[in-house]
Amino acid sequence: MYTSFFGLNEKPFSITPDPRYLFMSERHGEALAHLVYGVTESGGFVQLTGEVGTGKTTLVRTLLLNRMPDNADVAVVLNPQITVQEFLLTICEELGIAVPERQDSIKALTDALNHHLLSAHAAGRRTILIVDEAQNLAPAVLEQVRMLTNLETSKQKLLQIILIGQPELRELLGRNDLRQLAQRITGRYHLEPLTREESAQYVEHRLRVAGALGEVIDSAAKKEVFRLSQGVPRLINVICDRALLGAYSQESRIITKRLIKRAAAEVSGELGSSPVMSRMTMVVGLLGIVVVIASVWSISRNLEPVALPTPVIEAPVTTAIEPQPAENSSEIVAAPETPQATLSEELALAGELTTPDFALTSLFDLWGLQYTRGSQSGCSQAAAAGLACLNQRGSWNGLRQLNRPAVLTVIDDDGNSHELVLTAIQGDSAELSIGGVAVTHPVSEITELWFGEFMLLWRPPGGAPASLSPGSRGAKVVWLRHSLATIDDRYASDNIDGDEYDANLQSVVRAFQRDHRLVVDGLAGQQTLIIINSLLESDGSPRLTISGLAEE
Repeated sequence: MYTSFFGLNEKPFSITPDPRYLFMSERHGEALAHLVYGVTESGGFVQLTGEVGTGKTTLVRTLLLNRMPDNADVAVVLNPQITVQEFLLTICEELGIAVPERQDSIKALTDALNHHLLSAHAAGRRTILIVDEAQNLAPAVLEQVRMLTNLETSKQKLLQIILIGQPELRELLGRNDLRQLAQRITGRYHLEPLTREESAQYVEHRLRVAGALGEVIDSAAKKEVFRLSQGVPRLINVICDRALLGAYSQESRIITKRLIKRAAAEVSGELGSSPVMSRMTMVVGLLGIVVVIASVWSISRNLEPVALPTPVIEAPVTTAIEPQPAENSSEIVAAPETPQATLSEELALAGELTTPDFALTSLFDLWGLQYTRGSQSGCSQAAAAGLACLNQRGSWNGLRQLNRPAVLTVIDDDGNSHELVLTAIQGDSAELSIGGVAVTHPVSEITELWFGEFMLLWRPPGGAPASLSPGSRGAKVVWLRHSLATIDDRYASDNIDGDEYDANLQSVVRAFQRDHRLVVDGLAGQQTLIIINSLLESDGSPRLTISGLAEE
């Protein structure tokens, strides 16, 4: 419908696994290399896993069409929810093996398969079995897969097996009763979603393959696509396809961020399949249940509900129906306000979203960075981006001074630890991110669960954190002198361009620390440097307050 309007030869974001549209990101390249290894090395037993929609099936299609050896015979099992007999029968049918009369006999089917494998090996041919959606295989079928790996000559295996599945496959093969099968896997690879940069490249790649000659989706829209899809290719396709249709209906040649948001709202059913979106939706729904229950309880007790700040949750806009006054009545009866769930109740409902990985994902996103789970530590990833971690115990006053979003470690009433991201402080209230969902609570309520432990990111001068002390020399000392003088003339040192940390500069640092309620030691440590950065407001870092430091 919209292809000619945008000058395209075909729909660029179809969800069918077309190898022509394979975007070879670094992860997809590594995954394909593992698959190629599995079909070229004798006896290779390879496992490829990935979330729904990350491109596993497209990789398999690419392997079958472009990377398969000429001497290979391939059996593909697409429906693994079958019995052992049906599994063996499917393999025989795929390879063109004459099926024995006793099709219900596992031994007869295995013997026929073994005879075929020996004949193929003698003829110099490879036999490859690919099982898609392998997480749905029954344990008995997986045990049969293991038995098939016993079909071998004195030098090599006769059957090469590739298992493709969702992350649940890893959990399945981790079972104790399947350890013999797991031990035979020679190659494992887990396909992660695309990064922010790769997502933008993926969108452009598909548009170019479809024939686009100019810009169709602007840069802000691509960033919004990544935010909504979390880099899952299938979700990217669904959102972009709907956005193109929406732009066509409005006769708009360029897809904007607004159009992407509208498209995502329209395809919320598809977005629900995203692991991140589904978890966030679960939290929002559960929090809503708490509010409804509290409201019903309050009304039933004939009590006036307590009006607390409502959680700030970004969701598709819906049209509310205003209550109408009763017939022949001159008064409008106001609907009772509903109380907000407490932080403890939210933690009880959203426990799986308060892990360090979710907190780091939210914190990195505030800095415009992509946090990669299961890779290097969060601080190592931050260091690669020129940032540094500060892990300390402190107070609300200290957090206001540092003026940076921070991961707070809170302890619930049952002694369980949770990681939340403090994103803003507004007077006596604070905004928190619970697994990406924004909620607002009084500082006093959070204090009951927070015992001072926090971690934040900051951008040190020169890219590496280093405390400055009397005797230090170099460009960082010059930076310190100029920065203090810029903040206030009272902190200007005698030798403004001097590169040595002398007694005069130490005295100036002490005065600065005293004025800002820091430990007065005359050393320019991390806290002192972070507050200097905050007061300069020149590094584009995210803040807890809109402008400047909050009042004490």
